[in-house]
Amino acid sequence: MSERSERIAARLQAAFAPSELQVIDESHRHAGHAGAASGKGHFKLRIVSAQFAGLSLIARHRAVYSALAEEMENDIHALAIEALPP
Repeated sequence: MSERSERIAARLQAAFAPSELQVIDESHRHAGHAGAASGKGHFKLRIVSAQFAGLSLIARHRAVYSALAEEMENDIHALAIEALPP
């Protein structure tokens, strides 16, 4: 796992205490992409947390973006999110 992936995972662990968490750095698949020029990465994540129970898909995504606000500014160019309740 890359250093950035580890930071993302740590933030999500702290915010959601997930029962399942996968953070995949797909930056290598986007080499040459305009967004890659900034040095920020492309990530895919799957997170399962009881905190998502009763929330709409939009609310779950907003919660993830909120937890990763600093990383969105500095490390993440693109983020594919699968956020689910148990």
